Order: sequence, then structure tokens, then C-alpha cells
Amino acid sequence: MLSVILPAYNETGLISRAAERIGDILRGAGIQYELIFVDDGSTDGTWEEIAKVTESNGSVRGVGFSRNFGKEAAIFAGLEAADGDCCAVMDCDLQHPPEKLPEMYALWQQGWEVVNGVKIDRGREGGLHSFSAKTFYKMMSKAVKIDMSRSSDFKLLDRKVVDTLLGLSERKTFFRALVSWVGFRSIDVEFNVAERELGKSHWATLSLFRYAISNISSYSSAPMQIVTALGVLTFLFSLVLGVQTLINWASGNALDGFTTVILVLLLIGSILMISLGIIGYYISQIFMEVKGRPRYLVSRACQKDRSDPQ
Repeated sequence: MLSVILPAYNETGLISRAAERIGDILRGAGIQYELIFVDDGSTDGTWEEIAKVTESNGSVRGVGFSRNFGKEAAIFAGLEAADGDCCAVMDCDLQHPPEKLPEMYALWQQGWEVVNGVKIDRGREGGLHSFSAKTFYKMMSKAVKIDMSRSSDFKLLDRKVVDTLLGLSERKTFFRALVSWVGFRSIDVEFNVAERELGKSHWATLSLFRYAISNISSYSSAPMQIVTALGVLTFLFSLVLGVQTLINWASGNALDGFTTVILVLLLIGSILMISLGIIGYYISQIFMEVKGRPRYLVSRACQKDRSDPQ
């Protein structure tokens, strides 16, 4: 059986559309399936819509968070709730084309354990959002040492891969990078990003920036190396300035130095504050991990009684 996990946040108008379209495609391909919608603490009628769909479709299940925990948590909640021999993760807004699911499922049947959906293009986006997304993926690629330029959360995973991911003890997760990290036999399937059928993307520029910082810090220690680099640059600058000062003193052309001292203090102070900020962020991440709180809290779940007629 194929379990399809669909994180949802304020997607009232797309729940029934996604369930109907994905269901039609999988039934047409003769694939036994279940759809698991994970409501990530939506503030609109998303949960009510999920509950309505589960009442009419026994292949649909719903999981609802007590509050918004983020997409990464929703993905892992769906994986944990899934009963399938393989699991697919895709966006509820149908920008990940469900028509690719039979192809990905066929590759899994051939023995591939991870089937990655990779983007041919990003679809139609505004200039600012496109620039933000490209900057985000460049940051991620350099930090985690994985090419993230075409990556997506659209993946199909074998049960052993799912169990491996769920066995990881870390609380702050980055799904795409972790799938790459665990390895297993993988293959790519290309797709074009479809236009949203309804509503607007929830990923604003600020959201992308926060998402990037959170995921980079949870998966990579690269930002910590910035502290070392800044320290080396400051040391080299100090050497050059020190040599210049000694030469001026020896030649009798020493400057008063007040402006130079102020500039040097400001430079060093700024670097120290940036370094402390980076270190402090990692300490806060350690603090969150040490507390051992769960990745998410499920407050409700729904599915049709299997004894009821379809």
C-alpha cells in the first residue's frame, strides 16, 4: 500500500480537490493507497474540511496538531501515522503533480528505495519571491553540502527508509537533507511545478529566510565557521594596521590615532557581536534538543469507520 502524506496549513479550498484528484489517479493506476492530511494548526476551516472528506472517503485519514509546529513536523507526523509499505510526501496545493505518483511507485516496485522529485522549473513566481527562493537554495546548498537548487519535499520512500528517519532522535529536522543523509538506493524523477489552483503561497521572503536559518543550523555547523573566518580576517587586519603604525612611528610620522582607534573598536565590536549571535543561536538549538520536547503534539485525528459501507 502507498501512503501519501499531505501537510496542510490554511488550505481549506484545496483539501477535497487534492483528495479527489490524487484518489482518481491512484485508483486508475490500480494502486492501493491511503491519504493522510496533517493539519499544521490551521486557523481557517482546514480541519473541518479534512473531517468532512474522511467521512465520505475511507481511504482518507486526518491528523491535527494542537498548534502550528511547521511543515517539517507535519511531514514526520504523517510518516509516523502511515501504514503503507512505501510513503510519498507532497504538497497539499497540488504544485507537486500527483500524475507523477504512479511513475514513482513503479520505480519503487523495481527496487528503488528513495524516489526524489526534482524540479525542472519553479513555475511562475514574482521577481522578489524568485530571488528569495534562489538565495535560500544557494545558502542551503553551501551549508549542507547538497545541491538543493532543484530539490523538493516531493519524495517516495520505502518503509525501511521511513523507519530509519523516524528512528533519528533529533527534534529539529530538515526532511530533504536527512533523506539524502540516510542514503539508500535513490533515483530522480523530474517534474514541472504546477500553478496553485487556489490561494497564494504561504512562503513569504521573511518565512524563507527563517526557514533557511532554522534548517541550516539544525543540519550543518557551517555558520559556526563564519566565526573562525571573521576572527582570522580581524587578526590579519590587525597585523596590517600594526605594521603600518610601527612604520609611521619609526619614521616620526605617527598619527594622532583617535579615529583609527574608534574604527578598530567598532569593527572588532561588530565582529564579536555577530559571532556571539551565531554561537547563541546554536546554544539555543542545543537547549531545545536537551529539553527533549516532542517534535509536535497531535490534538485530534479522524478517519471513517472501516465497518461503515463506502
